[in-house]
Amino acid sequence: MQTYLVGGAVRDKLLGLGVKDRDWVVVSATPEDMLQRGFKQVGADFPVFLHPDTGEEYALARTERKQGRGYHGFSVYSAPDVSLEDDLRRRDLTINAMAETENGDLVDPFNGHADLEQKKLRHVSEAFAEDPLRILRTARFAARLQPLGFSICRETMALMREMVASGELGDLVPERVWQEVQRALHEQAPGVFFDVLRELDALKVLIPELVDEQAFRQGLSALQCIHRKQGSTAQHYAALLSGVPEPDAIARAKAMKSPNDCRDLTHLVCLFMAQLNYASPETLLTPELTMELLDKADFWRRPDRFGVLLGTLACTLQNGRAHVVQQLELAAHRAQSVTPHPFLQKGIQGKALGEAIRKERVARITEALHLPE
Repeated sequence: MQTYLVGGAVRDKLLGLGVKDRDWVVVSATPEDMLQRGFKQVGADFPVFLHPDTGEEYALARTERKQGRGYHGFSVYSAPDVSLEDDLRRRDLTINAMAETENGDLVDPFNGHADLEQKKLRHVSEAFAEDPLRILRTARFAARLQPLGFSICRETMALMREMVASGELGDLVPERVWQEVQRALHEQAPGVFFDVLRELDALKVLIPELVDEQAFRQGLSALQCIHRKQGSTAQHYAALLSGVPEPDAIARAKAMKSPNDCRDLTHLVCLFMAQLNYASPETLLTPELTMELLDKADFWRRPDRFGVLLGTLACTLQNGRAHVVQQLELAAHRAQSVTPHPFLQKGIQGKALGEAIRKERVARITEALHLPE
């Protein structure tokens, strides 16, 4: 029974990066061996165990064989006769197919260390083509490592193009796609992820709304801005779709099974973009339009979300329109200061109370916008 540190921990250690998670492969062992040593089994499809002290994952060496389409179209074989090299051969990229012995020696049957030094992302074997999710994973690694000078080698790009053309991307379930997209949004250079997918013609399948050149460039520019500000996932996603018409953006967010906060913010960003990005400067913000936008954003009940919206709009609005965000923020602050108490003291109630509050809010918005009464 031999234990090896594998995958990302070995890669990041060689790159001089901080190692966050450590995964292990165990060779020449059975599930019974692991259970006797106090490990807890957690994998249903293949034997994965949690260390009784550290909680780290230990997987028995295994191989996979493609038997059908989609994520569940694999058969997994795990037994004591599966070697470490057999296990590493099934991995996606050579830089992820290295291992380290308990003594610290590198095991590198597929020249991952050389690819690290040459800053190349290269598939381990032709088995790469059996799993279309690896297209997204490779694009995500490109987004993570591009700032360090890494690029995808031509052979791997060619193989991924063939995979896209085969139509298997359509077999990926939305949850798996969203998981990779969400991770990519927070990589070092998230725009690279979508650049790669576009070059492979994969965007036509996964996010066809971004095939349009203007929508794509708008989205990547806004995404880069939000990323510099270390925005939330919802802000990243809304920025990405900020150049897409609101109905199409919401349809895509739902199809991808994105979380509700991503859908809500995407809806608001696209809605505000349609109102603000294309209006003439002289009619950009009127008191009536401002009040309408505050209502649509449900500002009165969710002021915190409105602040997140403004932070996103600061990245999505066209150059020369950034002042609109400041105007909206000031107008919202002034309008929010209106309370019902003065009107109740005057005996105003019911429908008249609502009308009085609204009128006073519009008056304060007008002041904030420096417009004549």
